[in-house]
Amino acid sequence: MPAPSSPRILVFDSGIGGLGVVQALRSLAPSLTIDYLADTALFPYGEQPDDILRERIADLVCKSCDTLEPALAIIACNTASTLALPILRERLDLPVVGCVPPIRWAGRVSASRTIGLLATSATARRPYLKQLHDEFAADCRLLIHGSRHLANLAERAFRGEQPDPAEVQQELACLFQQPGGNDIDAVGLGCTHYTFLLPYFQRLGPAGIMWLDPAPAVAQQALRRLCDVTEASLPASPSSPADRFFLTAHPQNGEELARNIAWLGFANGWDVFS
Repeated sequence: MPAPSSPRILVFDSGIGGLGVVQALRSLAPSLTIDYLADTALFPYGEQPDDILRERIADLVCKSCDTLEPALAIIACNTASTLALPILRERLDLPVVGCVPPIRWAGRVSASRTIGLLATSATARRPYLKQLHDEFAADCRLLIHGSRHLANLAERAFRGEQPDPAEVQQELACLFQQPGGNDIDAVGLGCTHYTFLLPYFQRLGPAGIMWLDPAPAVAQQALRRLCDVTEASLPASPSSPADRFFLTAHPQNGEELARNIAWLGFANGWDVFS
């Protein structure tokens, strides 16, 4: 009798940001079968009204789950998670793991009790952020930079382009030059795209900063929930069909994208989800 195949999971994001979670999943569970869906037709989410985003995300993820039949879905996007997680958990009959800004983590590790957050402008303006601060790090001063540019810089970094150090430093200055910014000792990445800028933050930012990337923690939580659902450890062999990568709009350079995602297991390139 053949060994059972690995369950499928769906990773959803507005662009390539969720691939940081995929990278963490690959290191923790190499046999896991992953479908990735990037809503590139509406990227970046930070420029869209909340009501439009909420319904679009809910409809798109539910439709993709009906089509792809995952055992678990990861909403690897802070904006999508803060807007649509309650709706998705109500509509879907499967575990849904979200990604929220790591304010709780920053509050646990900060010695100075001044923490920073790099986020998109959409995440930075949402009341959910204040709720996280009040609930998990109320004794810390929280400084936030809601950037309109870092997600695009991260997309370029993922494609192998070298971001202009001056652009990265300018974004970091918007955080650290705020009143009290010199006291920051821990900075959370409030957008999954920023995983691909982490080496630049570490090199160009102030010395001694703890940079907190939530992607590994999201991957670990997803695997815990997946084991709860399957009630067994993950099999050694992947599922069929193999890992699939979907976009909601044709990319400008499809061949380049196919090369860039191949190392993450998406050897068959990409397709448009409709």
